[in-house]
Amino acid sequence: MFDLVGFGNPVYDNIVTPETKTDGRVLSGCSTNACLAAKRLGMSKVGLVGSMGKDFADRFQSDMKRYGIEAQMDFGSKETGGFHLIYDKTGDRTLDVIGVAEKISPKNIPDIFLQSRYFLIGPILGEVTLDLIELLRSSTSGIIFLDPQGLIRVIGQDGRIVHKCDHEVFGKIARQVDFIKPNEHESETITDECDPVNALKSLQRLSEAVPIVTLAERGSLIMSKDELIRVPAYRTRAIDPTGAGDVYGGSFITEYDRTGSLTEAALFASAAASMMVEQVGPDFKMTLQGVQERKEAIRGDLVAVRMD
Repeated sequence: MFDLVGFGNPVYDNIVTPETKTDGRVLSGCSTNACLAAKRLGMSKVGLVGSMGKDFADRFQSDMKRYGIEAQMDFGSKETGGFHLIYDKTGDRTLDVIGVAEKISPKNIPDIFLQSRYFLIGPILGEVTLDLIELLRSSTSGIIFLDPQGLIRVIGQDGRIVHKCDHEVFGKIARQVDFIKPNEHESETITDECDPVNALKSLQRLSEAVPIVTLAERGSLIMSKDELIRVPAYRTRAIDPTGAGDVYGGSFITEYDRTGSLTEAALFASAAASMMVEQVGPDFKMTLQGVQERKEAIRGDLVAVRMD
């Protein structure tokens, strides 16, 4: 049995920030980065399911072998997914599409990849469907964590990503999962609430899943049935914000598995995300000891408020 299986297409991106830029396309993707973090922080058996083209097949298989992740990949797409990401000095970014892979077919998933204690649903551009999530929910007793970024992205006329939510479909998906983690902008798209606390409340009304909203350098918010937890960020210099939310998801699952505590998992995830933004690409350095040290450094700034 797997400890964690991620569902979502890997991508190879070009990234430009005020601090740095990649030398060509580098491996990324929501589920990919989450799995990399979980593997480095203690999950022993980690799997990844997705679709891509043959153009990056050899490189991807070499990457997965090097990182110790078992991948079930459909290489039938005409191309591998990818974005050209440009960040401005405020941290805002544009995503221009440079490749799109096919949706993940529920029919192509071996039974072994449905046998996991945790599942992370992390699409990058509509490749995960309601049918796939319903299959997971009906086939397993594992905990399902949803990062919805790729469920609310569409390609605009100029090839640039814009955000749009099909509220009916999203509601059905939300009722199948145990955790939902959008960032601040995504939560507004999903709930039409610009205030993240109100967005959390709206997500909580939508389903029984535990809602989390990440707020970049302002930390994150998580809401249980009776408590709002304000989680601080570890202050650092952001070189490349790409993948910080992905790492948050993978590390949250890892610490939640160890402790069973929402608070401990959220502190740990915030600390891990701070390490990701200091680096570029999939070879980010991240150790359990280093994350635990940062977790303890920010513990004193955590605020928990009872919800009446």
